[in-house]
Amino acid sequence: MSASKFKSVLLIDDSYIDNLINHKIILNSNFAEKIMVIDSPIDALVYLKQCFKKAVDIPEVVFLDLRMPEMNGFEFLRELNMVEGVKDADFKIFILSSSLDPDDLRKINADNLVSKFISKPLTGKALEEIE
Repeated sequence: MSASKFKSVLLIDDSYIDNLINHKIILNSNFAEKIMVIDSPIDALVYLKQCFKKAVDIPEVVFLDLRMPEMNGFEFLRELNMVEGVKDADFKIFILSSSLDPDDLRKINADNLVSKFISKPLTGKALEEIE
């Protein structure tokens, strides 16, 4: 088995099915050694705040859904932007969403934390394109 492209990935999505599928695709593509799934953006924020505070276990890649009940992806990004150390960290955030709303795409492109928008469903080809 060849080495994974990344050490760790964090999936943030409230959909159990999407997380199950995305986890399998990431695993089968040998994309990451460690895959963490958090189905609540609030819990993900708490987790990431701890990672940045201790400067350990910061995921190299984060896949973030936009449409979630407790907090949407944009609210999550706004909160994450205020966490100390985030702007200097070496990690990438990819919006993984089925949204085709032009306003969403404009907001995604304007956010400095976001590397790229990836349309659901996640594919091996999309993972190959991530550097």
